Amino acid sequence: QVQLVESGGGLVQPGGSLRLSCAVSGSFRRIYNIRWYRQAPGQQRELVASITFGGSTDYTDAMKGRCTISRDNAKVYLQMNNLKPEDTAVYYCNADGSNIDYQSFSSWGQGTQVTVSS
Repeated sequence: QVQLVESGGGLVQPGGSLRLSCAVSGSFRRIYNIRWYRQAPGQQRELVASITFGGSTDYTDAMKGRCTISRDNAKVYLQMNNLKPEDTAVYYCNADGSNIDYQSFSSWGQGTQVTVSS
């Protein structure tokens, strides 16, 4: 079982910054990708950024140049800058990989609320 716990959300003014964290714990053989998604009220969940086991990163067009995904041991971070009201959403961390029995898994965290408002 892999557990993901997000933190770092909150209320920020337009143009501000936030750093989200995703703590990864549990038993697994390998994690292939960790992704940040977000879901605004009434909207579908959408991919924001991803990082592979090898460290390659990718970003949705809406966030390119405004966010950076990184990892440090058992944590993955999403640094978001120049935030806009349309970035308001619940942000979720997702990890996929293989567990100790070589079975694939995809785990989600509980989400952290980001609200951008003056």
